[in-house]
Amino acid sequence: MVRRVVTGHDANGKAIVLSDGPSPFIHTTPLRPGYVSTDIFRTLETPASIAGETAETTLGPRRQLPTPRGSVIRVNVFPPDRGSLDGMDVTTSSQLFESLGNPAGHTYAASGRHPLMHRTETIDYAIVLDGEITMLLDDSEVVLRAGDILVQCGTNHAWSNRSDAPATVVFVLIDGKYEDDLAQRLPSGHG
Repeated sequence: MVRRVVTGHDANGKAIVLSDGPSPFIHTTPLRPGYVSTDIFRTLETPASIAGETAETTLGPRRQLPTPRGSVIRVNVFPPDRGSLDGMDVTTSSQLFESLGNPAGHTYAASGRHPLMHRTETIDYAIVLDGEITMLLDDSEVVLRAGDILVQCGTNHAWSNRSDAPATVVFVLIDGKYEDDLAQRLPSGHG
């Protein structure tokens, strides 16, 4: 459970705490036992609207991606791959991405590298809070440990936990747009 504190303003413009407690939107799926994704907050445009009393932005159907010109911050707990991804085929992987709210981003069928390969048209900041996780790219990978920060720039990737313990990662996704020349070089159906 992730504690979330949201601030705002009272009727006189004084800074106050609007809410303090567990984040209300937690996503799990039986397709990946042990996986937990907690949406913390979303902005719906840039510049972000700052209201006196901020409305709840995380409720509704699961959406992996931010809205156009928006952002999302979430905390994901990745269980070890062993046991949670054993025998995952393309169909199950597709169903998993559908449950995440991003069926179009799924690229496992094309790449075959890892069942969770996907591409999002976003800039993502990934901050490892606990554990160890490997980010796979098309032909390379990088191991990240607690305290490491990775900036993911719209690449085809997957998160693989090869350890024996869960890994906890904060993600901030910011809506993006591929430059035309890059979009033309990406495989079709790039997400």
